[in-house]
Amino acid sequence: MQSSKPIELHGQPIAGGKLPLICVPLVGHTLDEVMVELAIVLSKKPDVLEWRVDFFESIGDAAAVIAAAKAIKSKAGDIPLLFTRRSVMEGGEKIALNEDQVIALYGAVCESKAIDLIDYEMANDTANIAHVRAAARSNDIKLVLSFHNFSSTPGLEALASKFLMADQLGADIAKVAVMPRDPNDVLILLAATQQASQKLSIPLISMSMGPYGSLTRLFGWAFGSALTFAVGARSSAPGQVPIEDLNTVLGILHKAMGDGQTTP
Repeated sequence: MQSSKPIELHGQPIAGGKLPLICVPLVGHTLDEVMVELAIVLSKKPDVLEWRVDFFESIGDAAAVIAAAKAIKSKAGDIPLLFTRRSVMEGGEKIALNEDQVIALYGAVCESKAIDLIDYEMANDTANIAHVRAAARSNDIKLVLSFHNFSSTPGLEALASKFLMADQLGADIAKVAVMPRDPNDVLILLAATQQASQKLSIPLISMSMGPYGSLTRLFGWAFGSALTFAVGARSSAPGQVPIEDLNTVLGILHKAMGDGQTTP
């Protein structure tokens, strides 16, 4: 019944091909805060960790960022690490770096091989996207090209074009996150995801945000989204649900759909 394509690392699907993968964000402002968060999160057994480096006070110090990424990976073991600087234009924190400095940071972090996946918005300059793509590919890191709209949900064709654009720009994974104004917008996001999952060869991540959108975090995988975000310690976007609640719902849905998957 599932149309989701699993996300792979080094030729193997993450978590044995489990769908959806559960990703938990780390949003601490200091390394100590991040490590406290990490200890809480690891006990809840996520499939992927996302480090939102735009929350990190030392983001301007590449050596400190790399050291922190390595510290996270050391504790996380086999759990993949997604590295994300979310731009202010797409809901991220304000940082002191310009985009050239962000690109340099991304390159250094990729070269350190302290991460497994990296997120960059597809609205950025195509030359910058090319730089990030090259840095990721040369270090065997998966590139997530993303689009976020925190105010509304574009129409079906517009959302379909975002998934297609990510593929055309060389993404390994396409991500679309939008804000619904009503339940119809949730249906639009799910329909766009299902259509894209049938047309594109790369895995997809999609979600509606906020209260209405929380529904997509629970069952968006049945429409083609390979990964969902949940709260382990602190949330990074509106509508994220606690990982414990998500696991409960996923267990019920997998059993009802008879797909044989289990959750922790």
